[in-house]
Amino acid sequence: MTAAPAVPGAALFAAVDIGASSGRVIVGGVGGGKAELHVVHRFPNGVMEHDGALHWDFDALFAEVLIGLAAAADHAAAVGDVIASIGIDTWAVDYGLVDGTGTLANQPFSYRDGRGATQVGRVHGVLGPDRLYETTGLQHLPFNTIFQLAAEQAAGRNLAGLQALLIPDLIAFKLTGNRRTESTNASTTGLYDAVAGDWATEFLAALDLSAELFPPLIEPGETIGTLLPELAGRTGLTAATLVVAVGSHDTASAVAAVPATAPNFAYISSGTWSLVGVELDAPVLSQASRSANFTNERGVDGTTRYLRNVGGLWLLSESMRRWEKEAHDAGSPASASAPLALSLAGLLAAAAAEPAGGPLIDVDSEDFIAPGNMPERIRAAVNAAGGTLETRQVAVVRCILDSLAASYATTVHQAAQLSGKSVDVIHIVGGGSQNELLCQLTANATGLPVVAGPVEATALGNVLVQARAAGAAPQSLGELRAMVTASGCSVYYQPRDRVVI
Repeated sequence: MTAAPAVPGAALFAAVDIGASSGRVIVGGVGGGKAELHVVHRFPNGVMEHDGALHWDFDALFAEVLIGLAAAADHAAAVGDVIASIGIDTWAVDYGLVDGTGTLANQPFSYRDGRGATQVGRVHGVLGPDRLYETTGLQHLPFNTIFQLAAEQAAGRNLAGLQALLIPDLIAFKLTGNRRTESTNASTTGLYDAVAGDWATEFLAALDLSAELFPPLIEPGETIGTLLPELAGRTGLTAATLVVAVGSHDTASAVAAVPATAPNFAYISSGTWSLVGVELDAPVLSQASRSANFTNERGVDGTTRYLRNVGGLWLLSESMRRWEKEAHDAGSPASASAPLALSLAGLLAAAAAEPAGGPLIDVDSEDFIAPGNMPERIRAAVNAAGGTLETRQVAVVRCILDSLAASYATTVHQAAQLSGKSVDVIHIVGGGSQNELLCQLTANATGLPVVAGPVEATALGNVLVQARAAGAAPQSLGELRAMVTASGCSVYYQPRDRVVI
């Protein structure tokens, strides 16, 4: 799709959107009350093992970003326009350490590495769980940035003179030379004061971390800088191209683009992980909220994303990867251990025909975080709970989706109860919105209507925040969401039935 110009010579915006398994560069524009997107570059992403630990190949990722920005420049030129700005969103918590010269100390660790979990006890010995939650409002996850930084210390790394740049901030730094920390992602570190909207400097001091470890904060819509001249030359973009802060935690951008028409909604940003919650004006820092392991993350325009991280489609994609390996090792696309053709669509269709009431797993279990033989781990979890799960691939798929839907239902109910917010409808956005079975099972499990889509919510939120900063889109979040509603088709699921709207 090609977007109509919004303002002369500044109609198009480049969204760099990178997830844990893939990345895209997308050109978006606004016009006629709508936003339109055009994917100009896709590339894979994934962890790599190095020296016994799991890392991200940041150098390869940044090279792909530059290829994508060059494709964005070509696309804009082809339609007689220019790229006005660039916005970047990725997953949360991970970071790269950069010295005073701008050199990256090492390839960033992945949250799927187990090092953070080894430091939970030490951190809690200095900053108890209650105190952490009272300030940050953050869900306890063993890979939160605070635990990863403690692991750096435990490994003997001298952090003096280094700054931690979260992944989208690291990309922005490489593009502009300017160091900032975007606030929605800062709120996932465990070192951010959810009420003050600033760094919790007393936590940094308590852990012997420098107050300058992270760069200054910046809000979505503010300008980070302009493209470095060398990179402008390499990509074909102008040196005047802005790099604008967006909701750099991909969930923050996704929630900004939820096509809600009324305030009483819950959202599920469904992808590798599932982020399930409601949007609030202020954090919920109660003991009941902490006990339920809900998180208060900052959203666009100072909103609070009150949510829980729930296991996601990682369980399905990792299972598919295992079955593909088994089939490959057997020398056939469908071996005795893989009786179905390894088609996701085929497996989902077959899973829809499976009877309800099958075994469930705890999709949030730490047993499912690391890569490996996911089907075997799922069967082991069912067995440990006293149930049985057939080895058939379709049985495993149905177990995953039933378990996700059940967890979604529990989490939506808890979010409403703990926050006091009524929920009349659930919006599922992201890749999981294309999974018809998951959407239907979620409607069935919650007893609430489900609106699925847009698939590209993260990129839409990214583009719309850039467009608003350029004066090319409305200023209120509600008006931006109205543009999303006008921009594409959603699918509406009632418990046990489905209607396209």
